[in-house]
Amino acid sequence: MPALECVPNVSEGRRPEVVARLAAAVSAPGVQLLDVSSDPDHNRSVLTLAGEPEDLIPGLLALYETALAEIDLRRHEGVHPRIGAVDVVPFVPLGETPMAMAVAAARRLAAAVGSRFELPVYLYEEAAARPERRSLASIRRGGFEDFAAKLADPLWQPDHGPARLHPSAGATVIGARFYLIACNAVLDTAEVTVARAVAAAVRESGGGLPAVRALGFYLASRGRAQVSMNLVDYRRTSLWQALARVCEEAVARGARVESSELVGLLPRQAALDVAREVLRLPVLDATQLLEERLRATAPAPARPARGEPGG
Repeated sequence: MPALECVPNVSEGRRPEVVARLAAAVSAPGVQLLDVSSDPDHNRSVLTLAGEPEDLIPGLLALYETALAEIDLRRHEGVHPRIGAVDVVPFVPLGETPMAMAVAAARRLAAAVGSRFELPVYLYEEAAARPERRSLASIRRGGFEDFAAKLADPLWQPDHGPARLHPSAGATVIGARFYLIACNAVLDTAEVTVARAVAAAVRESGGGLPAVRALGFYLASRGRAQVSMNLVDYRRTSLWQALARVCEEAVARGARVESSELVGLLPRQAALDVAREVLRLPVLDATQLLEERLRATAPAPARPARGEPGG
């Protein structure tokens, strides 16, 4: 298993040819490109990568170079909050990898991006250099349009790079964190006020579910309102619990959840947790899955006898 997952979010989701060039740029030797999810209303794409730090960092630098050439935030429109062409780049430890390795990779990338591209860089979550910068929402508050004024405040000097906004690429946030599940619930109404009220009731900061962040948006391409959620620790609130609460809050406001969607990939344990809750099983783990049991008990390949080809 690779040591790290990396999930760069770029501010482009409407031009497939540009997204393809961004994906090609980051696909450096040793980097596994696992998924690309784009959304035109958010005007954002999420790339899921895996690899070792020494392979991921050159690929990510190539991603920044391409994004700066292709994306101009002065002409960018979308419902999702953003401050940068490459908005946020989190590293996530996989398997037994310690969080310290993800933190080291984030800090190494941040220093390189700040000096090479003259971008203001902020470190967040486990890689944060200051406790008040752990929260991505806190760093990104005000968006690209108001970020120049934020940079004028001595409290918001960047961790790396110049204390001035890049004219077209803005700023960027780099960090290390636990798995995050991004899930959207599309309502059967166009009333964005309903989605915003549901999001406010669901998110932790409004007294809702632990480790859940949520916003309400209007999706012009679908004529629907959406509750967009980030589950920052599925061990505290599962995907099933979050969606069930959204359904309850929507019904209370005269709407219902029409569909849901995942952005990026889902950790296996999070999927098992959903299945266990829906089926009301006391326990469900990977050893109870047919394919996992077959993989675990598969016989080892036979070794060729002495003297045969390959022996």
